[in-house]
Amino acid sequence: MAFIDYYKVLDIPKNATEQDIKKAYRKQARKYHPDVNPNDPEAQHKFQEVNEANEVLSNPENRKKYDKHGKDWKHADDIDRANKQQQYQRHAQQQDFGGFDGDASGYSDFFESMFGGGGRGGQRRSAQYKGQDFNASLQINLTDVYTSQKQTLTVNGKNIRLTIPAGVEDGQTIKIKGYGGEGAGGGPKGDLYITFRIHNNTQFKKDKSDLHHTVHLDLYTAVLGGDITVDAFKSKVKLKVKPGTQNNTKVKLKGKGFPKYKKEDSFGDFYITYLVSIPEKLSEKEKELFEELAKLHTS
Repeated sequence: MAFIDYYKVLDIPKNATEQDIKKAYRKQARKYHPDVNPNDPEAQHKFQEVNEANEVLSNPENRKKYDKHGKDWKHADDIDRANKQQQYQRHAQQQDFGGFDGDASGYSDFFESMFGGGGRGGQRRSAQYKGQDFNASLQINLTDVYTSQKQTLTVNGKNIRLTIPAGVEDGQTIKIKGYGGEGAGGGPKGDLYITFRIHNNTQFKKDKSDLHHTVHLDLYTAVLGGDITVDAFKSKVKLKVKPGTQNNTKVKLKGKGFPKYKKEDSFGDFYITYLVSIPEKLSEKEKELFEELAKLHTS
Protein backbone atom coordinates (compact mmCIF):
# COMPACT_ATOMS: atom_id res chain seq x y z
CA MET A 1 0.00 0.00 0.00
CA ALA A 2 1.26 3.51 -0.84
CA PHE A 3 2.11 5.78 2.06
CA ILE A 4 -0.58 8.42 2.69
CA ASP A 5 0.65 11.90 3.58
CA TYR A 6 -2.10 13.08 5.92
CA TYR A 7 -0.91 16.69 5.69
CA LYS A 8 -1.36 16.65 1.91
CA VAL A 9 -4.78 14.99 2.29
CA LEU A 10 -5.98 17.92 4.42
CA ASP A 11 -3.92 20.43 2.38
CA ILE A 12 -2.14 21.88 5.43
CA PRO A 13 1.52 22.46 6.37
CA LYS A 14 3.27 20.26 8.93
CA ASN A 15 3.30 23.10 11.45
CA ALA A 16 -0.48 23.53 11.26
CA THR A 17 -2.27 24.30 14.51
CA GLU A 18 -5.14 22.26 15.95
CA GLN A 19 -7.52 24.96 14.74
CA ASP A 20 -6.01 24.75 11.24
CA ILE A 21 -6.55 20.98 11.22
CA LYS A 22 -10.16 21.29 12.36
CA LYS A 23 -10.92 23.96 9.76
CA ALA A 24 -9.24 22.00 6.95
CA TYR A 25 -11.04 18.79 7.91
CA ARG A 26 -14.46 20.46 7.80
CA LYS A 27 -13.67 21.97 4.40
CA GLN A 28 -12.48 18.68 2.86
CA ALA A 29 -15.26 16.63 4.48
CA ARG A 30 -17.90 18.93 3.00
CA LYS A 31 -16.20 18.77 -0.39
CA TYR A 32 -16.07 14.97 -0.62
CA HIS A 33 -19.09 13.97 1.49
CA PRO A 34 -21.17 11.16 -0.14
CA ASP A 35 -24.33 13.29 0.09
CA VAL A 36 -22.66 15.91 -2.11
CA ASN A 37 -21.09 13.33 -4.44
CA PRO A 38 -23.59 10.45 -4.76
CA ASN A 39 -22.38 7.38 -6.66
CA ASP A 40 -18.86 8.82 -6.99
CA PRO A 41 -16.27 6.16 -5.95
CA GLU A 42 -13.39 8.63 -6.20
CA ALA A 43 -15.11 11.10 -3.86
CA GLN A 44 -15.88 8.26 -1.44
CA HIS A 45 -12.21 7.26 -1.47
CA LYS A 46 -11.17 10.88 -0.79
CA PHE A 47 -13.75 11.17 2.01
CA GLN A 48 -12.32 8.06 3.69
CA GLU A 49 -8.79 9.46 3.47
CA VAL A 50 -9.93 12.80 4.93
CA ASN A 51 -11.54 11.04 7.91
CA GLU A 52 -8.46 8.90 8.45
CA ALA A 53 -6.15 11.93 8.31
CA ASN A 54 -8.28 13.84 10.79
CA GLU A 55 -8.37 10.91 13.24
CA VAL A 56 -4.58 10.91 13.37
CA LEU A 57 -3.65 14.60 13.14
CA SER A 58 -6.37 15.90 15.47
CA ASN A 59 -4.96 13.76 18.29
CA PRO A 60 -1.74 15.42 19.56
CA GLU A 61 -0.18 12.15 20.77
CA ASN A 62 -0.96 10.29 17.54
CA ARG A 63 0.26 13.24 15.48
CA LYS A 64 3.59 13.23 17.32
CA LYS A 65 4.02 9.52 16.59
CA TYR A 66 3.01 9.99 12.96
CA ASP A 67 5.50 12.84 12.46
CA LYS A 68 8.27 10.63 13.83
CA HIS A 69 7.46 7.23 12.33
CA GLY A 70 5.19 7.91 9.35
CA LYS A 71 3.12 4.88 8.26
CA ASP A 72 4.41 2.88 11.25
CA TRP A 73 3.12 5.42 13.79
CA LYS A 74 0.80 2.90 15.44
CA HIS A 75 3.86 0.87 16.42
CA ALA A 76 5.82 3.87 17.67
CA ASP A 77 6.06 2.60 21.25
CA ASP A 78 7.37 -0.80 20.12
CA ILE A 79 9.88 0.78 17.74
CA ASP A 80 11.18 3.24 20.35
CA ARG A 81 11.44 0.45 22.90
CA ALA A 82 13.40 -1.74 20.47
CA ASN A 83 15.74 1.15 19.59
CA LYS A 84 16.46 1.80 23.25
CA GLN A 85 17.16 -1.89 23.80
CA GLN A 86 19.59 -1.97 20.87
CA GLN A 87 21.38 1.12 22.18
CA TYR A 88 21.65 -0.48 25.60
CA GLN A 89 23.06 -3.68 24.11
CA ARG A 90 25.69 -1.81 22.08
CA HIS A 91 26.62 0.23 25.13
CA ALA A 92 26.94 -2.93 27.24
CA GLN A 93 29.23 -4.55 24.67
CA GLN A 94 31.44 -1.49 24.50
CA GLN A 95 31.66 -1.22 28.29
CA ASP A 96 32.37 -4.87 29.01
CA PHE A 97 34.50 -5.92 26.05
CA GLY A 98 35.68 -2.78 24.29
CA GLY A 99 39.31 -3.11 25.64
CA PHE A 100 39.67 -6.89 25.64
CA ASP A 101 42.73 -8.08 23.64
CA GLY A 102 42.50 -11.85 24.19
CA ASP A 103 40.31 -14.52 22.62
CA ALA A 104 36.76 -13.21 22.94
CA SER A 105 35.18 -15.85 20.73
CA GLY A 106 33.28 -17.38 23.66
CA TYR A 107 31.89 -14.02 24.67
CA SER A 108 31.07 -13.27 21.05
CA ASP A 109 29.02 -16.45 20.78
CA PHE A 110 27.31 -15.55 24.04
CA PHE A 111 26.23 -12.15 22.75
CA GLU A 112 25.24 -13.62 19.37
CA SER A 113 22.85 -16.04 21.07
CA MET A 114 21.49 -13.42 23.48
CA PHE A 115 20.87 -10.68 20.91
CA GLY A 116 19.67 -12.67 17.90
CA GLY A 117 22.82 -13.46 15.93
CA GLY A 118 22.25 -17.22 16.03
CA GLY A 119 25.95 -18.11 16.48
CA ARG A 120 29.27 -16.74 15.33
CA GLY A 121 29.12 -15.11 11.93
CA GLY A 122 25.32 -14.78 12.06
CA GLN A 123 23.39 -11.58 11.53
CA ARG A 124 20.95 -10.09 13.96
CA ARG A 125 17.35 -10.26 12.87
CA SER A 126 15.60 -6.89 12.62
CA ALA A 127 12.41 -6.41 14.60
CA GLN A 128 9.18 -7.13 12.74
CA TYR A 129 6.17 -4.87 13.07
CA LYS A 130 2.66 -5.26 11.79
CA GLY A 131 1.62 -2.69 9.19
CA GLN A 132 -0.66 0.23 9.94
CA ASP A 133 -4.35 -0.54 10.30
CA PHE A 134 -6.61 1.41 7.96
CA ASN A 135 -10.04 2.80 8.84
CA ALA A 136 -12.80 3.48 6.34
CA SER A 137 -16.50 4.28 6.51
CA LEU A 138 -19.18 3.02 4.14
CA GLN A 139 -22.41 4.95 3.57
CA ILE A 140 -25.34 2.68 2.69
CA ASN A 141 -29.13 2.85 2.77
CA LEU A 142 -31.23 0.82 5.18
CA THR A 143 -33.11 -0.79 2.29
CA ASP A 144 -29.81 -2.12 0.96
CA VAL A 145 -29.01 -4.15 4.08
CA TYR A 146 -32.35 -5.96 4.26
CA THR A 147 -30.63 -8.72 2.29
CA SER A 148 -26.95 -9.66 2.03
CA GLN A 149 -25.16 -8.06 -0.88
CA LYS A 150 -21.74 -7.82 -2.47
CA GLN A 151 -20.03 -4.48 -2.95
CA THR A 152 -16.65 -3.30 -4.18
CA LEU A 153 -14.78 -0.67 -2.16
CA THR A 154 -11.73 1.30 -3.21
CA VAL A 155 -9.26 1.84 -0.36
CA ASN A 156 -5.87 3.45 -1.11
CA GLY A 157 -6.37 2.72 -4.79
CA LYS A 158 -7.05 -0.97 -4.24
CA ASN A 159 -10.43 -2.56 -5.00
CA ILE A 160 -11.79 -4.79 -2.25
CA ARG A 161 -14.84 -6.95 -2.89
CA LEU A 162 -16.77 -7.85 0.23
CA THR A 163 -20.11 -9.32 1.23
CA ILE A 164 -22.24 -7.07 3.44
CA PRO A 165 -24.38 -9.31 5.66
CA ALA A 166 -28.08 -8.53 6.02
CA GLY A 167 -28.98 -6.76 9.25
CA VAL A 168 -25.68 -4.93 9.73
CA GLU A 169 -26.14 -2.08 12.23
CA ASP A 170 -25.36 1.62 11.95
CA GLY A 171 -21.93 2.25 13.50
CA GLN A 172 -20.95 -1.42 13.34
CA THR A 173 -17.33 -2.09 12.40
CA ILE A 174 -15.96 -5.18 10.64
CA LYS A 175 -12.32 -6.18 10.17
CA ILE A 176 -10.80 -7.35 6.89
CA LYS A 177 -7.51 -9.00 7.73
CA GLY A 178 -4.41 -8.11 5.75
CA TYR A 179 -5.78 -5.11 3.83
CA GLY A 180 -3.94 -2.46 5.84
CA GLY A 181 -0.48 -0.97 5.40
CA GLU A 182 2.70 -2.88 4.62
CA GLY A 183 4.52 -4.36 7.61
CA ALA A 184 7.98 -3.21 8.72
CA GLY A 185 10.98 -5.52 8.83
CA GLY A 186 9.07 -8.27 7.07
CA GLY A 187 6.14 -8.04 9.46
CA PRO A 188 2.54 -8.82 8.42
CA LYS A 189 0.25 -6.31 6.77
CA GLY A 190 -2.17 -4.33 8.89
CA ASP A 191 -5.91 -4.80 8.81
CA LEU A 192 -8.76 -2.76 7.35
CA TYR A 193 -11.60 -1.69 9.63
CA ILE A 194 -14.82 -0.66 7.90
CA THR A 195 -17.49 1.22 9.85
CA PHE A 196 -21.00 1.19 8.40
CA ARG A 197 -23.07 4.36 8.32
CA ILE A 198 -26.66 3.31 7.68
CA HIS A 199 -29.03 5.94 6.32
CA ASN A 200 -32.67 5.21 7.13
CA ASN A 201 -34.36 5.99 3.82
CA THR A 202 -37.69 4.49 4.93
CA GLN A 203 -40.78 5.53 6.86
CA PHE A 204 -40.04 2.96 9.56
CA LYS A 205 -38.21 3.48 12.81
CA LYS A 206 -35.62 0.77 13.50
CA ASP A 207 -34.62 -0.46 16.94
CA LYS A 208 -32.00 -3.20 16.52
CA SER A 209 -33.95 -5.80 14.52
CA ASP A 210 -37.42 -4.50 15.44
CA LEU A 211 -39.34 -2.09 13.22
CA HIS A 212 -41.90 0.49 14.34
CA HIS A 213 -44.55 2.11 12.18
CA THR A 214 -47.42 4.53 12.78
CA VAL A 215 -50.72 3.96 10.95
CA HIS A 216 -53.48 6.56 10.82
CA LEU A 217 -56.87 4.99 11.48
CA ASP A 218 -60.11 6.75 10.57
CA LEU A 219 -62.63 7.18 13.36
CA TYR A 220 -65.24 4.94 11.79
CA THR A 221 -62.90 1.95 11.45
CA ALA A 222 -61.64 2.53 14.99
CA VAL A 223 -65.19 2.49 16.31
CA LEU A 224 -66.73 -0.21 14.15
CA GLY A 225 -63.67 -2.30 13.31
CA GLY A 226 -62.71 -3.53 9.87
CA ASP A 227 -59.95 -4.74 7.57
CA ILE A 228 -57.03 -2.53 6.54
CA THR A 229 -53.82 -3.01 4.53
CA VAL A 230 -50.56 -1.47 5.78
CA ASP A 231 -47.07 -1.24 4.32
CA ALA A 232 -44.47 -3.53 5.86
CA PHE A 233 -40.77 -3.22 4.99
CA LYS A 234 -40.82 -5.29 1.80
CA SER A 235 -44.50 -6.16 1.44
CA LYS A 236 -48.05 -5.28 2.45
CA VAL A 237 -49.84 -6.77 5.41
CA LYS A 238 -53.60 -7.18 5.92
CA LEU A 239 -54.83 -6.48 9.44
CA LYS A 240 -58.17 -6.86 11.17
CA VAL A 241 -58.96 -3.86 13.38
CA LYS A 242 -61.01 -4.65 16.46
CA PRO A 243 -64.14 -2.58 17.14
CA GLY A 244 -63.51 0.13 19.72
CA THR A 245 -59.78 0.42 19.00
CA GLN A 246 -58.32 3.26 21.07
CA ASN A 247 -55.80 5.90 20.03
CA ASN A 248 -52.13 4.78 20.42
CA THR A 249 -53.10 1.09 20.44
CA LYS A 250 -50.05 -1.03 19.59
CA VAL A 251 -50.12 -4.19 17.49
CA LYS A 252 -47.19 -6.63 17.32
CA LEU A 253 -46.50 -8.70 14.21
CA LYS A 254 -43.98 -11.34 15.22
CA GLY A 255 -41.14 -12.04 12.81
CA LYS A 256 -42.14 -9.27 10.38
CA GLY A 257 -39.29 -6.93 11.34
CA PHE A 258 -35.69 -6.57 10.14
CA PRO A 259 -33.23 -9.44 9.58
CA LYS A 260 -31.00 -10.26 12.54
CA TYR A 261 -27.28 -9.88 11.83
CA LYS A 262 -25.70 -13.20 10.78
CA LYS A 263 -28.77 -15.18 11.91
CA GLU A 264 -30.21 -16.78 8.82
CA ASP A 265 -34.02 -16.64 8.47
CA SER A 266 -34.31 -14.85 11.81
CA PHE A 267 -36.18 -11.54 11.99
CA GLY A 268 -37.22 -9.03 14.60
CA ASP A 269 -40.81 -7.97 15.19
CA PHE A 270 -42.95 -5.30 13.53
CA TYR A 271 -44.82 -2.92 15.86
CA ILE A 272 -47.72 -0.84 14.59
CA THR A 273 -49.18 2.09 16.54
CA TYR A 274 -52.67 3.26 15.59
CA LEU A 275 -53.36 6.98 15.56
CA VAL A 276 -57.09 7.62 15.36
CA SER A 277 -57.92 10.54 13.07
CA ILE A 278 -60.80 12.78 14.13
CA PRO A 279 -62.83 13.98 11.11
CA GLU A 280 -62.83 17.71 10.39
CA LYS A 281 -65.16 20.00 8.45
CA LEU A 282 -68.26 17.92 9.07
CA SER A 283 -71.34 18.50 6.95
CA GLU A 284 -74.56 19.54 8.63
CA LYS A 285 -75.92 16.04 8.20
CA GLU A 286 -72.81 14.51 9.81
CA LYS A 287 -73.09 16.90 12.73
CA GLU A 288 -76.71 15.90 13.24
CA LEU A 289 -75.79 12.23 13.23
CA PHE A 290 -72.96 12.76 15.74
CA GLU A 291 -75.32 14.71 17.98
CA GLU A 292 -77.79 11.83 17.81
CA LEU A 293 -75.00 9.41 18.71
CA ALA A 294 -73.98 11.61 21.63
CA LYS A 295 -77.54 11.61 22.95
CA LEU A 296 -77.82 7.82 22.58
CA HIS A 297 -74.46 7.33 24.32
CA THR A 298 -75.40 9.47 27.32
CA SER A 299 -78.97 8.27 27.69
